[in-house]
Amino acid sequence: METRVAVLSIIVEKPEATAALNDLLHSYADYIVGRLGIPYRARGVNIICIVMDAPQDKINSLTGALGRFDGITAKAAYSNV
Repeated sequence: METRVAVLSIIVEKPEATAALNDLLHSYADYIVGRLGIPYRARGVNIICIVMDAPQDKINSLTGALGRFDGITAKAAYSNV
């Protein structure tokens, strides 16, 4: 199956969503290449960047699931490679 490289940008505005977010990311662990989390205390948000190498439907599925969480915004950017 063909895979794509993508970066998911996630902004967490409600800390109570963090446990569910981590559980969801853990279920996609086979596709996650790396993760960077930055707590931006001055603005009261957390910023997470996830690098994935996965089939298009898995990337879309994760991005969509993240978008359904209250207090979380997620967008994906894709490599052309």
